[in-house]
Amino acid sequence: MGKYNSIAVIYGSDSSEWEVSCRSGEFVASAIDDLQYDVYEVFARFGVWKLVAFRKRNAMRVTFPAEAQPDINKSDFSVGVLGETIRFDYAYIVQHGAPGETGQIQGYLEMLGVPFSSCSSYASMIAFDKFACKAYVRSQVKCAPDALVRRGEDIEAFCAKVAGELRFPVFVKPTQGGSSFGVTRVTDPSELAEAIQYAFSENTMVIVEQGIEGRELTCAAYFDGTSVKALPPIEIVSENEYFDYDAKYNGHSAEICPAPISAEETALLQQTTCHLYSFIGCKGVVRIDYILAADGLYFLEVNTIPGMTSASLVPKMVREAGLTVTQFLSTIIENS
Repeated sequence: MGKYNSIAVIYGSDSSEWEVSCRSGEFVASAIDDLQYDVYEVFARFGVWKLVAFRKRNAMRVTFPAEAQPDINKSDFSVGVLGETIRFDYAYIVQHGAPGETGQIQGYLEMLGVPFSSCSSYASMIAFDKFACKAYVRSQVKCAPDALVRRGEDIEAFCAKVAGELRFPVFVKPTQGGSSFGVTRVTDPSELAEAIQYAFSENTMVIVEQGIEGRELTCAAYFDGTSVKALPPIEIVSENEYFDYDAKYNGHSAEICPAPISAEETALLQQTTCHLYSFIGCKGVVRIDYILAADGLYFLEVNTIPGMTSASLVPKMVREAGLTVTQFLSTIIENS
């Protein structure tokens, strides 16, 4: 028996990533050990939280039709199911984007005293904003030169500043968000303003980051109850100009695990990932993306709630490490 009884897997989100979040959440719910925990699937989007399915220990999964999905009582994080009131005693958060990665869900659970799988509200808030996170870790790891622009500022003047200070190509990204929504690789300064406007569709602040030539690598870390451990790293080789949404979710990339890099480079990647995990104050499983360039390892971003579909990067790392996803999820649940 695990230390928890009723686990709520929270998926869906208020962001463009909500469909990916559903796929991740359904996979996590299906992989949680059904001999140890009762699992309840909570779909949460724009303040409406519904129980869509549940699975008791050693029993079949039960789903609810849309018109009969019970409402979650957010005052005490409970639900009424078939005449029984279930108060969840643990939350596994699989909400990509807001509010699951922004710290909002974490803050709610912290106020209720409910343990959960991801970083604290504070660490989540820092990690989710690309510009703020780079500022936070810049003393610990190399970061590409960048510039920040806010909606309402003089875009023409900003573009002229970028053209004078950064080397093209550059990447234009909303400071908050994932799955490459709103991201553009810009090679011609004349196309920068349009890319910034596109990024504003996802967020009110946009970061323009100098492209770094090198190999794209990613590594995940987690706490196993004793120490922070790194999983085998992956090299991402995109068929497209970069690892965009199409490459991520439509099979237009090779994700090589373990990454075909030297033992020294692997050690650097894993040690850096474990160090940043502790430095930021992470919890649960966190994936960090990098570029390995000729002059060293460059930090890109932190994913505090990485993709968890059957084909996602972290499950691939877990299997390469010789673990089952079920074993791994139990480790996260029991030690976060």
